[in-house]
Amino acid sequence: MPKLNQLPKDILSSDFVVDLPVLKTHNQTKVSLGIKNLKGMIDIKSRKKCHSADPEKDLNYMVARLANKMPPMFVLIDGIYTNEKGPAFDGRLRRSNILVASPDPPSADLVGAKILGFEPADVPHPVHAARDRGRPLDLSDVMVVGEPLEDVASPHGYDHVYVETEDGTLPLPMAKQDIKGLSYPKYDLSMCTYCSGINGLILNAIRNAWAGKPWEDVEVLTGKMMKPASGKKKTILIGRCIYQANKDNPDIKEMITVKGCPPKAEAVVKAFHRAGIQIDSTLFENMDQVPGFFMQRYEGNPDFDEDFFRIK
Repeated sequence: MPKLNQLPKDILSSDFVVDLPVLKTHNQTKVSLGIKNLKGMIDIKSRKKCHSADPEKDLNYMVARLANKMPPMFVLIDGIYTNEKGPAFDGRLRRSNILVASPDPPSADLVGAKILGFEPADVPHPVHAARDRGRPLDLSDVMVVGEPLEDVASPHGYDHVYVETEDGTLPLPMAKQDIKGLSYPKYDLSMCTYCSGINGLILNAIRNAWAGKPWEDVEVLTGKMMKPASGKKKTILIGRCIYQANKDNPDIKEMITVKGCPPKAEAVVKAFHRAGIQIDSTLFENMDQVPGFFMQRYEGNPDFDEDFFRIK
């Protein structure tokens, strides 16, 4: 079983910890609230370990344990803006004007999940945390004050739809684009933050590169657990973990590797060019401008007045 390194001593030795997450969904863990926010306090090596290939001791199991040894804590979940299909800037922000506060992380997260439109019992890592403490999952032991939950709850999507095509698996937008000759299976819980950070950009680059001519039976694998489909002509392995898992796999005819941890942008571009998919290198050279591109969607919306984000 993967073990996390020692948690930061300055936090563990504190008299009191204030945890300030955003009220948002997460494309792997459904929600990212008070408990998930604690993942940012551990070192990078431990963060990667959270994305274990163990189907039982997975990301949700590992994240749930982060609050177990913490000092007394106050969780304040910031839902002034909530994020749908988060956790990053490519999600859809809403002006929701909600705050969730509790001295108990599992209670805060179970309530937060409910506000985001989920039944608390259906969100794995708060369920693990509640069960570790012998807690019920139906909020029956949580006293909610302020606005009734049913008045502020609103469904927030978290998932990205992937579909089966004649060539394999593709995200729904790619399938609607009628992309041929490519299989790009859906990310799983074993893909860590450092690969997922570039994964979305790769998908957009592929869509922009499509010119209507089928590619040469290419598959792209990510994370730590994926296995190649028998018969594919070219297999691109994104990241060191998936390379280590498949470097000796006899089902791979032509292996194209990006071994970095995290993968380097130039290596990604080179790998796809070698596979015959001419993704635009300038998209990767200007990665720092991508957040601004997504933020343009809020320009002119009075709910997103820039003055709200400034200290005067």
